[in-house]
Amino acid sequence: MASMAKASNVTSLFLGGACKEENRKNEAMAKLGFYSSWNLIKPKRKGLLLIASAKNPHNLDMINGRKVNGISAGEAPYTEKKNTVLIKEHVPCKQAQAASLVGRFVEDRHVYRQTFIIRSYETGPDKTATMETLMNLLQETALNHVRSSGLAGNGFGATREMSLRKLIWVVTRIHVQVERYSCWGDVVEIDTWVDAAGKNAMRRDWIIRDYNTQEIITRATSTWVIMNHETRRLTKIPEQVREEVIPFYLNRIAIAEEKNDIGKIDKLTDENAERIRSGLAPRWSDMDANQHVNNVKYIGWILESVPMDVLEEHRLTSMTLEYRRECRKSNLLESLTSSTANVTEDSNNNSNNRKADLEYTHLLRMQDDMAEIVRARSEWQSKDKHSW
Repeated sequence: MASMAKASNVTSLFLGGACKEENRKNEAMAKLGFYSSWNLIKPKRKGLLLIASAKNPHNLDMINGRKVNGISAGEAPYTEKKNTVLIKEHVPCKQAQAASLVGRFVEDRHVYRQTFIIRSYETGPDKTATMETLMNLLQETALNHVRSSGLAGNGFGATREMSLRKLIWVVTRIHVQVERYSCWGDVVEIDTWVDAAGKNAMRRDWIIRDYNTQEIITRATSTWVIMNHETRRLTKIPEQVREEVIPFYLNRIAIAEEKNDIGKIDKLTDENAERIRSGLAPRWSDMDANQHVNNVKYIGWILESVPMDVLEEHRLTSMTLEYRRECRKSNLLESLTSSTANVTEDSNNNSNNRKADLEYTHLLRMQDDMAEIVRARSEWQSKDKHSW
């Protein structure tokens, strides 16, 4: 009993050994300036202190090295106290944080590269990243590319000359091909670059690699045009804006022409749609800084009308979205879906030569006047046939 009473006065911390997979991920994250929980118990010269004592549990005022109730905790030297466990918390250096969070230019500043860790809240039922997660990472890398280039104005992703003229970039079409989805804790590396697309558009491409193996697991390409922020009308690229972005153009494509989905996306109607989901309402949190619904949000609404057995038994390996008009927070939407012929049997509908087990055509439209917002096409592979 005496030994038990003595033990009750000391707070103990037990950590099990990590598996090989965890060690691999920790090593990769350490290279990027991220530190896992295993590093927190290693003694350092200076650190933040977590003081825990079973004698006074209600008076504990230090949590993870910081005082509660809004009082900041300063650094303290490592000292030992009886009946107390001191846990040193290592803080990554600012240089490592900046390198991992902001990214860097490579290939003579024509390619912007950024790394990300897949968070638990970015995964779906399969415990892997979702298509929405990938699209968000692509968008984040693109915006950081503009910001890091020194061209960013007041607008969200707009250049200085665009901001002066109240212009913004809007995406008209994006095509994403996924070879493999990353899991929680995986580190991915994203490259992005831009090039001209005709006289009055810009093309932005991405590739996503597994950081450890350097295997390309996702490719994407998109087309962007300029819109007046106030009138919401498309406009030509001003010469001053063209002069800003031309030095960053790179004549390279992420997806080979013969594998790119450039085919027409057929329109769905009440007559040819197999499934219709109505009453989809944008929320305030769905809006972006340009005062319209973020284009990534459309993916979730599109998938609302996909059969549940397809979502459960197949993986989304390719998606093409053709944006036709804006959506505001006051609009109610409808999602339409219809299956189409297998891509290996219907080459007139899709120029993509890759094989897919299922292919669907989608439409997102206004519920009141049926005005089209997004047309889309998706390809799916059976989880049983194609194990990753």
